[in-house]
Amino acid sequence: MASVSWRHALFVLVAVNLLVLARACSSHYGSAIEEFCMAKFKLDMEVLDQRQWCSWEDTVESYGELTNCTFLVALKMNCFWPNRMVDEFFIRVHRHYFHDCSLSGRLLHDPPNRILGPFIVVPILVTLLMTALVVWRSKRSEGIV
Repeated sequence: MASVSWRHALFVLVAVNLLVLARACSSHYGSAIEEFCMAKFKLDMEVLDQRQWCSWEDTVESYGELTNCTFLVALKMNCFWPNRMVDEFFIRVHRHYFHDCSLSGRLLHDPPNRILGPFIVVPILVTLLMTALVVWRSKRSEGIV
């Protein structure tokens, strides 16, 4: 019976310790990743043209460094990683830098006119042809009884 209460006490102590670490982390972790990690990422992104922000090949290195930086700051501050604050941080990063990007990483746009043109013209011509055929056929059948 004594070992059960000892295990319970140890469990409670570990749980409280983890909770305290998680809460203590939140007070300064957000400002630390903004100051150390985001500053470098902003500089890296400013070097690129905004049209390149959606190109994974152009941003993968900077994005990887940003991710590693948030991990290293969490490690130095004895914080868990990933955590709620780093999730919110990356949501803000994506809303600012990658909000116009599609899932494939390319901006969506209309196809060139040489491709789009036939998809517009062919149905119009078929409709006119079918209308002319119906009118022609209806005039021809008037004489047949």
